Amino acid sequence: MLERLKRSVESSPVVTMGEYSYFVAPITDGIPCMEPEILEEIAARIMEVANLDCDLIVAPEAMGIPVAVALSLRTGIPYNVIRKRSYGLPGEVSVCKVTGYAKCNMFINGLKAGDRAVLVDDILSTGGTMYAVIQALQKMGVELVDAVAVLDKGVGKARIESDLGVRVRTLLRADLAGGRVVVSE
Repeated sequence: MLERLKRSVESSPVVTMGEYSYFVAPITDGIPCMEPEILEEIAARIMEVANLDCDLIVAPEAMGIPVAVALSLRTGIPYNVIRKRSYGLPGEVSVCKVTGYAKCNMFINGLKAGDRAVLVDDILSTGGTMYAVIQALQKMGVELVDAVAVLDKGVGKARIESDLGVRVRTLLRADLAGGRVVVSE
């Protein structure tokens, strides 16, 4: 299961951004190009493990978008993108995310209290993006039905589950060891 995804991540080069080690993979960066079969594999697995009884699939820009689109096409559930720029629309909510290598604001538009959403993203490392988005959705009164990250790397999942009481489903674990990526289920 998830063999194509596993192979693509395990063959990824590792780069360093400051003191943060990072791997460059199709699912996390779109480099090299993403094979449609990998997205199909991911969407099928999310449909098996996640509660998709929701109004919307929500994904942070940028690499959560392909996951949301693939899932939306398979389920018929609309998706919403949390953007890295402000549109100044009525009800826009600003979210400050801090990750292992960047800090920026993201902006939520088109969601309101009472909406039932499933949050999807490509990777959960420090948890900075997902943590901030979950907090904002909760403050907005959006019901978070489920949260899913394709890859789990780092302490973010444990941090979100302990601090926010939100269960995060992940499809694979990716660790860095000896300058390479090691993937496990």
